[in-house]
Amino acid sequence: MAATSAASSLIGSTISCGPKTGPLMQSKLVAMRTSSPNHNSMTTFVGLKAATSVKFESGSSFLGNDSCSALHHTFVARSQKLNQPVPSKKAVQPQASYKVAVLGAAGGIGQPLSLLIKMSPLVSALHLYDIANVKGVAADLSHCNTPSKVIDFTGASELANALKGVNVVVIPAGVPRKPGMTRDDLFNINANIVKTLVEAVADNCPDAFIHVISNPVNSTVPIAAEVLKQKGVYDPKKLFGVTTLDVVRANTFVAQNKDLKLIDVDVPVVGGHAGITILPLLSKAKPTVSFTDEEIESLTVRIQNAGTEVVEAKAGAGSATLSMAYAAARFVESSLRALDGDGDVYECAFIQSDITELPFFASRIKIGKKGVEEVISADFQGLTEYEQKALQALKPELKESIEKGIKFVEKQKVST
Repeated sequence: MAATSAASSLIGSTISCGPKTGPLMQSKLVAMRTSSPNHNSMTTFVGLKAATSVKFESGSSFLGNDSCSALHHTFVARSQKLNQPVPSKKAVQPQASYKVAVLGAAGGIGQPLSLLIKMSPLVSALHLYDIANVKGVAADLSHCNTPSKVIDFTGASELANALKGVNVVVIPAGVPRKPGMTRDDLFNINANIVKTLVEAVADNCPDAFIHVISNPVNSTVPIAAEVLKQKGVYDPKKLFGVTTLDVVRANTFVAQNKDLKLIDVDVPVVGGHAGITILPLLSKAKPTVSFTDEEIESLTVRIQNAGTEVVEAKAGAGSATLSMAYAAARFVESSLRALDGDGDVYECAFIQSDITELPFFASRIKIGKKGVEEVISADFQGLTEYEQKALQALKPELKESIEKGIKFVEKQKVST
């Protein structure tokens, strides 16, 4: 999956990569330009601080072999197409050119997410919005020596300005889960928050990619879609429910279970983003590994209940804010790469889909400049009996959540 190392451009002062070429060429960074014509040395911005070069030597936890080979392959192909000298595996320099808005930037997810986005060399401007306490967050992040300019926006009167000219809108706003609270318990509070924010997106940056994090995603994405429809600006290819955390968890747990190198593991997760609607397709895991029936059951249940695992471990002090921020930043980076023209960006996301009879469904997708380019239907071929049964079992609950979101908007009046 493309974002196996989507944080590759986010973290680390020097990127070190192995020479081995892997099978997944989609994991690559773009929005780069090579150094001077002799391609010798230059100062480049990589992650936390400036570095004089990007070395392609040994494996890194954030930038895997696939990414490294794909990165160099990108420049080789572009140079050959333009009849220019082929760059060596030397320094590359990111070119910041995209504006990202985080709505709910002062919250438990919003703050670490904003930090990770601030570290992206693809971002030129980072707009931080919240109803309170965002000015301090922006001041703090503005001290980080990364390219993006940080601007804070507080309250409803500044929301429109926060969204002007933005390429990607990320919505983590809302209340977090608390012990004993299901995602459905969040609905009445978060539904109104998402509705209001998406109305503003429709009015001020209707062409932006919209990343919905606010739970319950199975309902808030349909809410966003209905609002955009009523506003007359709905583009289903640009609305994403961020389910990346399920993939991150699946990859982590499978790697631990099978003692695999984490950067090599890729497990597609389909369905929805709550409880049994989360279905990891372990039979489609890369690299191919075998699981006992007990392992399949144990891993599936743990992936489905991982959010509750964190809520209980924090004992009332919060939910899965840090891992969610990491996963959301990974999806932002993938979107930015796609917008910049990378033709090999793949992620799992909850989108409008016809892969099943349900109007929305999470699956692996290919993302391009205009949003969703392709739903990877091949993942649904040759499923195991366990996966086939689980797929059918999740549909009633997912259908109910989707309909709940749609009905919520139908009962509300969308502001014009």
